[in-house]
Amino acid sequence: MQVAERPKPEPTLGEVLIKVHAAGINRPDVAQRKGSYPPPPGAPQDIPGLEVAGTVEEIGADVTRWKVGDKVCALVIGGGYAEYCIAPEEQCLPVPGDLSFVEAASLPETFFTVWSNVFDRAKLQPGESLLVHGGSSGIGVTAIQMGKALGSKVYVTAGSDEKCKFCEELGADKAINYKTQSFKDEINTLTDGKGVDVILDMIGGDYTPDNLQCLANEGRLVMINSMKDKDVQVDLSLIMRKRLNMNGSMLRNRDVEFKSAIARKLEEHIWPLLESGKIKPVIYKVFPANDAAGAHRLMESSEHIGKIVLEF
Repeated sequence: MQVAERPKPEPTLGEVLIKVHAAGINRPDVAQRKGSYPPPPGAPQDIPGLEVAGTVEEIGADVTRWKVGDKVCALVIGGGYAEYCIAPEEQCLPVPGDLSFVEAASLPETFFTVWSNVFDRAKLQPGESLLVHGGSSGIGVTAIQMGKALGSKVYVTAGSDEKCKFCEELGADKAINYKTQSFKDEINTLTDGKGVDVILDMIGGDYTPDNLQCLANEGRLVMINSMKDKDVQVDLSLIMRKRLNMNGSMLRNRDVEFKSAIARKLEEHIWPLLESGKIKPVIYKVFPANDAAGAHRLMESSEHIGKIVLEF
């Protein structure tokens, strides 16, 4: 990836132009760079980036909520690694409280994803239990905090004792080192054989049969990636006996109306918790914008705990 010049985008109906101060790094960006996650129609084809924070520079026709100079963060379809980025008005949210632009840029992609999959799709309820694979990832640290804040017991897996310790300090009830422990056996012990109500998985592959074993009756498995493998073999009789629900989603190609509905729920239920400090951004490292390649190398190493952000 190299710094290059592109024409300054212009907002159209219902859009705002954001002067980007910071942009979050996410695994889909890495997949796009490698050619395995092509941008959907209408997205910038050679500029990655799904989340930004900055100030509103211009507003398009029919924009009513935002004015020039407002501080916002936004989920975008692409083009976030740039000085200027277009976002639909309704996919923008105010920068919560006194958070910095770097902190605000770390929020949209993971918060939209976790809310959509854990709370809308899997319908996690207060008092229920949640298992999150990749607990120290950007998705993981978000899911831990949101799950705990909204009244659930949260278990996670992570790849080192250091990461497990961090996840527990962040609020996880138990973090399981998947390199030294069987998460299936640990969950069975922790739940007295009952299993968990919801699993959020980005791993796939051979995790899938064990995930089904880990679910309680009426449990819900939600897939958001298949980092290990997309082709798996499962026991259908187990799904039927335990009345399990196995589904998944991809957020990037959903329409503005769908994403806007998530934004409204986040602003109602989660933004007050960010403003009060009950939920906090977790930033691992900030890179200058001209070193996006370095940020991707760190993302691919999986050494990070929390979010990686570019700063302009």
